[in-house]
Amino acid sequence: MKLKNILSVVGISAVTAILSVWGYGEFLKSRNAGIQEVGKFPVNYAGFYGNAKSSNSLDFTDAATAATPAVVHIKTKTKAKEITNNTPKQQNPFGDFFGGDLFDQFFGGPRVQMIPEQRASGSGVIISKDGYIVTNNHVIDGADEIAVTLTNKKTYKASVIGRDPSSDLAVIKIEESDLPYLVYGNSDDAKLGQWVLAIGYPLNLDVTVTAGIVSAKARSINIIDRQSDNPIESFIQTDAAVNKGNSGGALINTNGELIGINAAIASETGSYAGYSYAIPVNIVKKVANDIIKYGTVQRAFIGISYVKEGLSDEEKKAQGIKDGEGVYVLDVPEGGAAHAAGIKKGDFITKINGVTVTSGPEMVEQVTRYKPGDKISVTYTRDGKVNTVSITLKNKVNTTSVVKTTSDTFEKLGADLVNVDKKTAVANEIDGGVVVKKIKEGALKNSRMQEGFVITAVDGNAVKSVDDLKEALKGAKGTVYVDGIYPGYAEQYRYPVKLDDE
Repeated sequence: MKLKNILSVVGISAVTAILSVWGYGEFLKSRNAGIQEVGKFPVNYAGFYGNAKSSNSLDFTDAATAATPAVVHIKTKTKAKEITNNTPKQQNPFGDFFGGDLFDQFFGGPRVQMIPEQRASGSGVIISKDGYIVTNNHVIDGADEIAVTLTNKKTYKASVIGRDPSSDLAVIKIEESDLPYLVYGNSDDAKLGQWVLAIGYPLNLDVTVTAGIVSAKARSINIIDRQSDNPIESFIQTDAAVNKGNSGGALINTNGELIGINAAIASETGSYAGYSYAIPVNIVKKVANDIIKYGTVQRAFIGISYVKEGLSDEEKKAQGIKDGEGVYVLDVPEGGAAHAAGIKKGDFITKINGVTVTSGPEMVEQVTRYKPGDKISVTYTRDGKVNTVSITLKNKVNTTSVVKTTSDTFEKLGADLVNVDKKTAVANEIDGGVVVKKIKEGALKNSRMQEGFVITAVDGNAVKSVDDLKEALKGAKGTVYVDGIYPGYAEQYRYPVKLDDE
């Protein structure tokens, strides 16, 4: 009997120990998701360090061999959609007598347009062994399906972890382990004239490597403002050949380290014409880590408006802008970090945490590396005197709180919404719906939807009540398509609604 008791105790202890080890392992796995371990390198770098040729050598084979397995081909598919115009049809006074398309068109009736299925491709960079991938936001924006193909020809279905239109970056994930990945470099160390390699899948070709040099840094080309009101542009400019399909691919140095994500080209034809642009990896790393950890980017602001590049001397004179070194402060809104620190209009910001900044893009690149609540030093000149102050950075609503995404995106719509009454539903021959009573600040404001619209479906899912709408939006990301009617009009209308934080 005693022996049985002893064996039972031993058995229970063994099972408990095994479960404890397993549980701790799972805890560490979730805690380190998407994170690169310092001092550890993936298998694709085996034999590279210590054997690689000098960075002054023009032989790039070691760097290319180490990096290419971690650059992937991304293919997207957007399903066919039916789009109508955004204005309710005027009443046709002759409709009862004649009707027909001619009169409908004359009186401003909606013209239905079928957008066919669209397919596109781009590139991406694996940043961790557990399948996190960085690419450009414009590569996957609006896609209904995302497929990722590795250099070994294996293809995986990818899910979107998060997007940041302001930096044109996105993080997606595939379910796989022990993947090759690119080691982060330091984009601050990139120097003019330094050799770099661009790796990606241009023109739907297989993985392709091109070489060039860094030809400029902190370059702004005003391209991200097409998708965001708060664009972050501080590109590394190179002359490595980049074409359509290279977007989201890697820019590496001759040590095989990731120093940028290729994002754009300067061309009048749409094809490579000499210059390409990459998002610095120091921005990429911050954005990707925030998206993986919080679901959205923790963006910090100094709290100023400043002079951007490209103003002529006449424009500067008209606005009363003085000449000087640094970033000229145009305005300092109350409640912001800069206002609290005593910075004023007319000051010139010259350093962020000791790093010299001579332009808006350079300043934004430095601030982008921090999150709300972080303290930084800002050096500025006023009337020829140099001053340095400590600033506690804030988010876009002037707090230091962490911004998190919510699984329920209902609040992002920014509107007063109520169930449609039975009388209106019967009169318009609908089973139910949600009336947009008042549009405030939020996603609906930018959709061109008008107050009084009755939502009847989201992405093809029927909506008969506010609860249905909440359920249809649960977990939704990117752009959703909202269908419905305007009471008194027979036509169905569809609005694309962007649910992004930006």
